[in-house]
This record gives sequence, structure tokens and C-alpha cells, in this order.
Amino acid sequence: MTNVTVIGLGIMGLPMARNLIKAGHDVVGYNRSRDKIDQLEEAGGKGASSVADSVKSADVVITMVPDSPDVEGAVTGPDGVFEHAKPGALWIDASSIRPDVAARLSKQAAEKGLRPLDAPVSGGEQGAIDGVLSIMVGGEAADFEAARPVLEAVGKTIVHVGPSGSGQTVKAANQLIVAVNIQALAEAIVFLEAYGVDTDAALKVLGGGLAGSKVLDQKGQKMLERNFDPGFRLQLHHKDMGIVTAAAREAGVTIPLGAVVAQLVGAAVGRGDGGLDHSGLFKLVEELSGRSGR
Repeated sequence: MTNVTVIGLGIMGLPMARNLIKAGHDVVGYNRSRDKIDQLEEAGGKGASSVADSVKSADVVITMVPDSPDVEGAVTGPDGVFEHAKPGALWIDASSIRPDVAARLSKQAAEKGLRPLDAPVSGGEQGAIDGVLSIMVGGEAADFEAARPVLEAVGKTIVHVGPSGSGQTVKAANQLIVAVNIQALAEAIVFLEAYGVDTDAALKVLGGGLAGSKVLDQKGQKMLERNFDPGFRLQLHHKDMGIVTAAAREAGVTIPLGAVVAQLVGAAVGRGDGGLDHSGLFKLVEELSGRSGR
């Protein structure tokens, strides 16, 4: 049993915390909105009134917040994780942030005596609920091994991918692949519907061939039903596409498809759809095809 603190009890953080409780860990949670803390307490966890209060007894601190500034705000400063976590504690950042920020914060954490890992996740809300997330981890190999029992409570595919910042780099690549796949799937469904094809049957056969993917399996039906309740919000994918396009430019590599899809995701957010699931990119494809509302 390990004392684990989870900071950020949102769509991903809360189910991760629940799975940590089920695995036998003592879990303390902090979130800016009280209702999420209440839900954690109902699941058997303990709530905290501040970041500082939440981490004082933690062996492992997990941050799961939206963006780079949110992570920095939670861990730095007089009330942050770095000042109040005990020396030797593992700090696992499961957020999706800029690789350069992850590397810089990891260095600061190590200077404070903490053991940092950047461990962004993939699998969406359902993956978090089921405890089968894919986790790409950057940091020291020994710290990765120490964190494995905690990571195994929330994930299924857990891989050490290199030094600090590497996890975030792999996550950026993941988000590039997912966004391009969602766009291609949306275009395919609009195309199929234009010809009056039995789309349920079409997706079944497409899913059994080379066109099959987890994106098709998880997002195809949502598009057919026009059900865009958020599992992963477009506004967060917009943030992630900004990360990957900036990182690609910095590395001197070209991502032509990624750049186009990043603009389409940005357009969907700009038209007010940022709160939808990222499969809601389908709405923009419909509109561009003159088929919205059909």
C-alpha cells in the first residue's frame, strides 16, 4: 500500500484515483471544485483543502491537469508540490504538456529532492475508467520501476521511453496520429452517408481490415449517432496540436497533414465546439460538405 496524492480530479484524474483506491492505495485528492473531491471521498479516498495539504504525506504525487501553466502552477511556488512534498517522493505528471516544460520542471523537482517522471496517458475517459490506459514515461529508469505498481493500477501498456521530456514527446506524436485519424474517419463517414450506404455495416467491415483502428472502434459510432459528449475535449486536442506543431518546427521536421488537421481542430474550437468530444470534428467536416443538419 502506498500513499498517493492525485491533483486534478477531472475526466481523467477522478477515475484514475478510483482505480488507485481499488488497487489498495491510500489516496488523497485535491481539485479546485469541491464536487470532485466529494466524489473521491464517496469512493473511499480523502479530500484535501490545498495542494500543500494534499502532498505532505505522499509517497507518490500525480498531477493530472489541462496544460503546461496548470502544471507549473500546481508544483512551483510557496504553496506548490515542490515545497511541500517529502524528499524522495515520486512526482508523476500525467498531464499532456510541452516537452521542454516537462524537462525544465523535472530538473527543478530533482533539485528539491523529488523523483520526477513525465507520464502522459492515452485511452480517453473510458480507458481511465477501465484502468487500461497507455502510459508513455520519461525520466530515470530506476524511478520508473519504483512507480510501476502505481502506474499498473491505472494503465495496461506502460513503457519507459527515455529521459525527462520523452514521455511528453511521445504523447505529442500520439495526439498527431489520433487527430489525423479522427479527421480521416469523419471524412469517410460523410462520404459514405452521401451515397446512402448502410454506415453501421460499412464501419464493421472497415474495422476488420487495414482501415481498422482504435479511433474507428471508439469514435465511429459517436459520429454516426452525433453524440459528442466529451471523453476528450476538442479544446484540449487543440492545445495538444499546438504542442506538436511547435515541437516539430523546433526540431526542423515537417508534418503537413498534422498542420492541416491542427487548423481544422482550431476552426472547430473557434466556432464554439471546444467543449465537445474530439470526435466532434465530424461536425466541421459535415458543414464544409454542405451536409450539416441532414
